[in-house]
Amino acid sequence: MLRSVAEELQVVVATVRYRLAPEHVFPAARDDCYDALAWLAAQPGIDPSRVAIGGASAGGGLAAATALRARELGGPALCHQLLVYPMLDDRTATTPDPDRALRRLWSNESNHFGWSAYLGHEPGRDGVEPTASASRCTDLAGLPPAWIGVGTLDLFHAESLDYAERLRAAGVACSAYVVPGAFHGFDALARTSVARDFRASQLRALRRAFDV
Repeated sequence: MLRSVAEELQVVVATVRYRLAPEHVFPAARDDCYDALAWLAAQPGIDPSRVAIGGASAGGGLAAATALRARELGGPALCHQLLVYPMLDDRTATTPDPDRALRRLWSNESNHFGWSAYLGHEPGRDGVEPTASASRCTDLAGLPPAWIGVGTLDLFHAESLDYAERLRAAGVACSAYVVPGAFHGFDALARTSVARDFRASQLRALRRAFDV
């Protein structure tokens, strides 16, 4: 998928082989992603004013966290963040799921395990850093424009739309693409029209961000 983005938009795409939990807990993955971003933005031939960041699921959460980290450290000035059904809020794992029977690929049991492995402790505690769980951030001003896509049957539906609304409230341009009846990772069925439309919306967002 990343190769096709590079070919269609004629842009450089880098993917980060970050350290994985539970062997490496936060902030290992966050630091790896930020270091890779800083490295890429400094490469010859890369326009540092036209660098975007993105990811899906846990990768979407890491992308949002890396954008926060870049703002915090005065790092690369990102032109866009592409957040595909992002994993943004560890507190979701602590609440009962009213639609448990409808979840596919990622249930709240899986979510609890994932957050516990990543944080190194139970999710939902006080004091979790925003660059671990982006929804914890109380000030979203100054972040790059965003595209957020999610399905209505995705466990991350509510937290994704809440983050989009809070970005807009903070003055950050954000478009939300909601797919009725779609579950987590539905776009793996790449030949379906709904998955093609979902991907096309992402490409349009990137074209606008890169002005290509």
